[in-house]
Amino acid sequence: MAGQNKVFEINFDGLIGPTHNFAGLSFGNMASTSHQNEISYPKQAALDGLKKMQLLHSLGLKQGIMPPQIRPNFSALKTQGYSGSDEHILTQVGQDNFPLLLQCSSASSMWVANAATIACSADTQDGKVHITPANLKTHAHRRFEVQQTCRSLHHIFKSDAFVMHEPLNDNNDTLLDEGAANHMRLSAAHSNKGLNIFVYGKESETLTGKFPARQTREASQQIARSHQLDDDTILFVQQNPDAIDQGVFHNDVIAMSNENVLIYHENAFIHTQETIEKINHKFKNMTGEDVWCIPITNEQLSIKEAVDSYLFNSQLVTKPNGDMIIIAPYESKKGRAQDCLNTILQGNNPITDIKFVNLQQSMANGGGPACLRLRVALTESQLKQLPKGIILTDATFAHLEDWINQHYRDELHQNELKNYLLYKESCLALRELTKILDLGLVYSF
Repeated sequence: MAGQNKVFEINFDGLIGPTHNFAGLSFGNMASTSHQNEISYPKQAALDGLKKMQLLHSLGLKQGIMPPQIRPNFSALKTQGYSGSDEHILTQVGQDNFPLLLQCSSASSMWVANAATIACSADTQDGKVHITPANLKTHAHRRFEVQQTCRSLHHIFKSDAFVMHEPLNDNNDTLLDEGAANHMRLSAAHSNKGLNIFVYGKESETLTGKFPARQTREASQQIARSHQLDDDTILFVQQNPDAIDQGVFHNDVIAMSNENVLIYHENAFIHTQETIEKINHKFKNMTGEDVWCIPITNEQLSIKEAVDSYLFNSQLVTKPNGDMIIIAPYESKKGRAQDCLNTILQGNNPITDIKFVNLQQSMANGGGPACLRLRVALTESQLKQLPKGIILTDATFAHLEDWINQHYRDELHQNELKNYLLYKESCLALRELTKILDLGLVYSF
């Protein structure tokens, strides 16, 4: 396609913030809980994440940037009864409720795959991009993110080409929504109408297990309706509860997709083979083509190995020349996980290369390459309506690298989260960041 009809898939990566820490708050996320209370390395974390963005940019892809959230979250602390100056509040909560301070200082907002679910304009009835910020109701430390996430998304997608919905809201746990980590899109090409696959963990309160199911069918159905998706272009698929209980807290820990390729573990879904047949049938009705379905068997890789390696949390992307490439974490560059990747690369499918990225700090906190990004297909005209600084360039990369080296601490002990000086350092850094990214008054401090 040419001109205004050209379509790009943009990966918006969460820029890791200056108070990156290991609070271990995510019950059901094995890496998060196993690294609880360890010393963190914010500068290294942010630089590694930035290098992943630069890798995708160097491959010719459009790479977006999502700004970090300010920590601690004083708005959340005030809802818990604290009042007075920020310094006074920080002193008080540090003395009498450190667990609450940890919740309000969580680094989890860097995983913007949970920021929202997005429907591209090729799929919606009104031809606009629809965005629903996730409500993240399963965990308190993530619910505290939602207000700033909405603010950031409004600043990025502010033109009338985008429809910003409110996070789903009810008075019980019927509408649990954790965003794009539980949404896959299959299409003949990014510019074509796609099949939107919504993956849920439970239907209302029908499932209880060792770990919580974080997405409900009802939430996915409501998003599909509000995004104006046609019934023949959507499919609702249930996660395997046994996989959830082994640490598969989101679908993007056990399956990945891009255009007409779907890579999945054989135990990813309830009745996986039947599910794959439904996906392929619906896709063929839409496109006249088959999905490139690439299963990984339990014999090749156990679910535990999948969770430990985060193989399925790789990014599967298409370069401008049409070649498809996997962006995989270093943790999958060994043992049976690497054997699986080699088998995929050598197989009869569109994937031509694998690039490995070092995201040790993010991985230790429970998120890999795909967790760090929120993706959306945009037309050229829609892309031009974003703030200019939000799309990575070589100059922006160099500027951000200098910014991180100047403002971030090499290491951070959790007790330092009580330190008001750390908060002031963070505010100074983020004020400068808004100028680099051309975001305006995205923060309320």
